[in-house]
Amino acid sequence: MTPTALPTTDGLPMTRGRCPFDPAPGLTALRAQAPVARMVFPDGHVGWLVTGYETVRELLADGRLSSRGDALRSPIPLPMADDRTEVAPGMFTAMDPPEHTRYRRKVAAWFSARRTRTLEPLLTALAEQHLDAMTAKGADGTPVDLLTEFAEPMAASAICELLGVPVAERAHFADCVKRLFSVHSSAEDAIGGWQTIGGLLHGLIRAKKAEPTDDLLGTLVAEGDLDDAELVTVGTVLLIAGYDTSANMITLGTFALLQHPEQLAALVADPALAPNAVEELLRYLTIVHAGSIRAAGEDMEIAGHRVAAGDAISLSLAAANRDPALVADPDRLDITREPVAHLAFGHGIHQCVGQQLARLELRIAFEILLRRLPGLRLAVPADEIRTRAEMIIYGVHELPVTW
Repeated sequence: MTPTALPTTDGLPMTRGRCPFDPAPGLTALRAQAPVARMVFPDGHVGWLVTGYETVRELLADGRLSSRGDALRSPIPLPMADDRTEVAPGMFTAMDPPEHTRYRRKVAAWFSARRTRTLEPLLTALAEQHLDAMTAKGADGTPVDLLTEFAEPMAASAICELLGVPVAERAHFADCVKRLFSVHSSAEDAIGGWQTIGGLLHGLIRAKKAEPTDDLLGTLVAEGDLDDAELVTVGTVLLIAGYDTSANMITLGTFALLQHPEQLAALVADPALAPNAVEELLRYLTIVHAGSIRAAGEDMEIAGHRVAAGDAISLSLAAANRDPALVADPDRLDITREPVAHLAFGHGIHQCVGQQLARLELRIAFEILLRRLPGLRLAVPADEIRTRAEMIIYGVHELPVTW
């Protein structure tokens, strides 16, 4: 099949169907018809959309593809999507080796499985603390929002504790993250959110220079290898990634369990299933529903199709994780199945550096929620829950619950 014979989709399919947990039907249909298809990006560029698991996984690890921010095109309209300027120092998620390698090594040790395990008592205490506050608010039966009263505070506390962000600044930072990643934000709002987070981190860096600390940011400051601009960018990347994804995964994961009572009952009956449940929910939900983007660094072939240097390539993690080539009966949530090599955290050198921390947060959140609130239930009909299809990170705008 030649590239001209391939189906072409006008933009990345994002509109969800009746089930809020399934990928956009447009993605599923494309994967069945042509796992590699053409796609018109928002700026008019005609690039590629890949939905098949094997090809997505291969391309995520293919060194011929570039992740440089100034070479990429957003697959969805965003306030700053057309700003293809030089990559900021420290923006390692938008860099290729060797620059990417240098920065990632600076932070990778802080997110290793071994170091992450030492955080379990702290994360458990934070989860208990935030659940205490949530249950006090709903003690009289009044519905409470699980997102704002438990998931967001827990996610913010976890990453902010690791980096050394003061408690008083966390709510302000969280608001800036929301404005930065909503497609409904104006360019001015998004830029303002980024600048506000940068201002917070500049202040933190000054404070840590005056009084050294042993947290991640304090250690980077003490090492002296990065200048202030680099430190601010690295800190911003970690704050944003560690907050929005974890908060929405906790909330959407809880929603999915509540809508699959047999799975919820199995987890309540056997808490040892929690690690399995985390992996299955990560695969089943894949909240990074805008996928990963790359640019072809040279002329190449993808699954037999000729791709030109500079072509934009959108890799759908959500479609790939529901591919029957990955797992049997992929559209069924089954927390008892053996974990598979899902792509919820990506793959290759850009695989999420904080994935072990995220796994620990999710396990603790679900364990404590279900142990303390076995009668947890939605406070409104499921079809009234508003989903975040307009955001880079999928989730819900609120999850009213009672128990």
